Amino acid sequence: MEGFFGRYDHRLDAKGRLTLPARFSPSFSEGAFLSSYSDGCLALWTPVEFGIRMREMQEKASTSAKWRNLVRVWAAGTYQAEKDAQARIVIPPHLRAFAELGSEVVISGVIDHVEIWNPARWREMEEPQERMLVLGEEAI
Repeated sequence: MEGFFGRYDHRLDAKGRLTLPARFSPSFSEGAFLSSYSDGCLALWTPVEFGIRMREMQEKASTSAKWRNLVRVWAAGTYQAEKDAQARIVIPPHLRAFAELGSEVVISGVIDHVEIWNPARWREMEEPQERMLVLGEEAI
């Protein structure tokens, strides 16, 4: 089955390196792209999915000055990552600052990409959504 799913609690080392979960690691054998993303997390994209995202961003950039500026900042902050021999990727300081990452992180599969979260932000986002799952469709 294609796609990313699951949640993993991980740690960044002192150099800002993150070991990818074994389930996700093979998908990034051809490289990875790391970008700031919605709700203050980071998104990790395969090269194919990043290409799709770039085309979407280009289309939005043609619609208004606000979108052009957002696309500029997003593209400038994106980092092309390579896995090392231990399946680690470096998260550069500007992206760690954006997502407020310390040593503890939550890694979440979100179907077409992987998200990297500050654990406190993850809990803030997760708790109301879990309540909606308990309540069913009426809550949505």
